[in-house]
Amino acid sequence: MPTLTLFVQRILALMKRYPGVIALGGFISGVGSFMLVDRQQGLATWITIIMLISWIWLMLENSLTKLFARIFNREIPRPLLRYATQMIHQESLFFVLPFFFITTTWNSGQLFFTGMLCIAALISIIDPLYYKWLAPRRWAFLALHTLTLFAALLTALPVILHLTTSQSFKLALGTAVVLSFPSLASIFPIRTLRNALAILSITVGIGGVGWVLRSWVPPATLWMTDVAISTQMQDRTPGASLDEVSAEQIRGGGLYAYTAINAPRGLDERIYHVWQFNGKEVDRIALDIHGGRKEGYRAWTHKQNFPGNPAGKWQVRVLTEDGQLIGVLRFKITDSTPVKEK
Repeated sequence: MPTLTLFVQRILALMKRYPGVIALGGFISGVGSFMLVDRQQGLATWITIIMLISWIWLMLENSLTKLFARIFNREIPRPLLRYATQMIHQESLFFVLPFFFITTTWNSGQLFFTGMLCIAALISIIDPLYYKWLAPRRWAFLALHTLTLFAALLTALPVILHLTTSQSFKLALGTAVVLSFPSLASIFPIRTLRNALAILSITVGIGGVGWVLRSWVPPATLWMTDVAISTQMQDRTPGASLDEVSAEQIRGGGLYAYTAINAPRGLDERIYHVWQFNGKEVDRIALDIHGGRKEGYRAWTHKQNFPGNPAGKWQVRVLTEDGQLIGVLRFKITDSTPVKEK
């Protein structure tokens, strides 16, 4: 046993001296999984299982450590527990970040969600922040863990279970909400029925906010590999992509919105092309895509029914069934009517 204790102490010393190594390993595994997303079910599975087990551990930490001490007459070193939890946070956050970096539409509300993940990742590798600010504040510590678990589930579920982005979001949000109840109960002990109802209301409120702001959460395993706005389409290939087109050009054949979307192998997903004119929705067209193609599944919509005066700013927003934003195609239609000289 002394040998084991000495070994643990040496491991802890190395982890403390090189805290960035674990984070770097997580980031490298994340990049590798991102590049081979449809072949990394095993790694994604283990990340998710570890996150779920670690959550149960956090909820029952005191009881389990007492049980271990009673059975083995030894206490688990407190530094080992702290570093193990920190390692889980680092590995998980740096595993999911490559996915969210590529799928985030940065000029939208998704910036805030991915930004929170980046801040959480930085906190996990900066010991003074993690141990002196985060760890003593139970609410902040559990909030970071819930956010990490939520992001890990969003990334792993489509790969492991071939769930659609919509199904994955609902399951991940539901899991986070259910697990937030005991977290809140550990912060605000339930002594009366009123306390229990208040905590339950807060829990439901967290879920409601998450659902309302779902468009701010990037679809972790869906991203666009190619896009185009064109007046031509031949053999599933668009013509030249246009940022600006005249009303005269679209009068005969209309416009094509082309997107190639990467999705994990085996995943069947319904998405929508939402055509907007000067900020108002004018068309919503459903498309079914299938995952596994390296270049992305090619899909397009063809709009021919334009307003009498279509000149203005247009967008084609690419959304999941639950309204998560995959990307935006922007273009402008100009008035083809010649301007009279004064």
